[in-house]
Amino acid sequence: MSEAKTIERAPFAPGGANEIDSAIAKRLLASALDAGGDYADLYFEYRSTQDFSLEDQKIKNVGQGVTMGLGVRVTKGDATGYAYCEELSMERMLAAAKTAGQIASSGGSEQAFSLDEITPPQRYSIQNSSLNRPPHDKLALLKRADVAARAVSEKVIKVDASFVEQVREVLVVSSNGRMVRDRLPMMRFGVSVVVQDGEKRQSGSSGGGGRKGLEYFDGEGANPEAHGQEAVRVAMAMLDAREAPAGGMEVVLAAGDSGILLHEAVGHGLEADFNRKGTSNYSGQIGNMVASELCTVVDDGTVDESRGAINVDDEGNVGQNNMLIEKGKLVGYMHDNLSAKHYGVDPSGNGRRQSFRCMPLPRMTNTSLLGGNHDPDEILQSVKRGVYAVKFSGGQVNISNGDFVFSLTESYLIEDGKITAPLKGVNLIGNGPEVLRNVVMLGSDFERSDGIWTCGKEGQSVPVGVGTPTIKISEITVGGTSAG
Repeated sequence: MSEAKTIERAPFAPGGANEIDSAIAKRLLASALDAGGDYADLYFEYRSTQDFSLEDQKIKNVGQGVTMGLGVRVTKGDATGYAYCEELSMERMLAAAKTAGQIASSGGSEQAFSLDEITPPQRYSIQNSSLNRPPHDKLALLKRADVAARAVSEKVIKVDASFVEQVREVLVVSSNGRMVRDRLPMMRFGVSVVVQDGEKRQSGSSGGGGRKGLEYFDGEGANPEAHGQEAVRVAMAMLDAREAPAGGMEVVLAAGDSGILLHEAVGHGLEADFNRKGTSNYSGQIGNMVASELCTVVDDGTVDESRGAINVDDEGNVGQNNMLIEKGKLVGYMHDNLSAKHYGVDPSGNGRRQSFRCMPLPRMTNTSLLGGNHDPDEILQSVKRGVYAVKFSGGQVNISNGDFVFSLTESYLIEDGKITAPLKGVNLIGNGPEVLRNVVMLGSDFERSDGIWTCGKEGQSVPVGVGTPTIKISEITVGGTSAG
């Protein structure tokens, strides 16, 4: 196996083969606005990615790739033109700028641009990027997870492990005078297992990561062995699961991973583009009570090294900690430049895109329901009969009204205040805003889910973080196969 090649810096970086300085940026902006656009921005991106996977003790994949390009956006009133190129020659870049500018047709006048290069905050370490480390270092991590998982029980019949990492270098330049560079690391590690006992089979998984390198594995509970053992724990716990009850009942959401329900069923409805179009049930609700007074929801891009952390968003705005719901009252939305202009507010640092091929949209970063004052054990003890939801898999959400269906991969029956039997086939069926109104207890154990989540919207995927404390909901409909 060959050693990994040294990862070069972006060729458009200072000193690079295709260095983009203010003079070149101004020329491209002028071309983009030549037809009479109101505003233009340039988004340069260089992305280097490596991925490794192990399947049943055999190397399944060792891959490496690089993508690079420029996206140009031009706005005229409420209309937007967008074009991109994958070659950073002046000819190609000017062509993309002119194509995007065709959204306007009134004819422009010569404009003088003053660009100020901004130094963003540093919320993630990039000094020790592991992209330059040899592949066998990463494969060794996968093998450690495999060995640890199989050592837990002889019932383990299958182990898969994967490791993906990347570094993105971006340069954002806008006609309002902003010019900012950022370098974003990202890694994700995952383990999945299958256990078998007679004719019974069950799967389990564990993973994590964030905007960091191999130092992630030095953290407590984050080493490969811990992930392998946790995946087996989940599978073994669910091996003897009984059929889930059905009907309306009390539900306790565990700290951490339960934030994905908040993200999907509530968070998307607080993105300003849906509200600007009137397609969210939160449209026109600023200042109104939309949740229990116990609930404070924030979207925070400033959490160091988290999966959703950003120094700047993909429009060049510094990431922020935005209050969305404060003690039950809706106080704000998540904005990109376009929605901020519509509402007459400042951008909130939530303009995000998957790549230079995509336009930015209002997107979440790290979305959390903040902690309360109750002891988690006290919350469980208060439940006569209900469900304890620990880990989630997929779900479906209707953004316009907040209705959702979520499947659980780890859940338990609560009887007389005690966790009893594991459950299988559990679905939670409800409405996001209604669930927040039905929050009756919040734990003091706020936990941010480790870096595994990816959010999709309009065909684009971006990394995000979620977090919650233990939450007691007075009632959610539980979809199961056994009478409640």
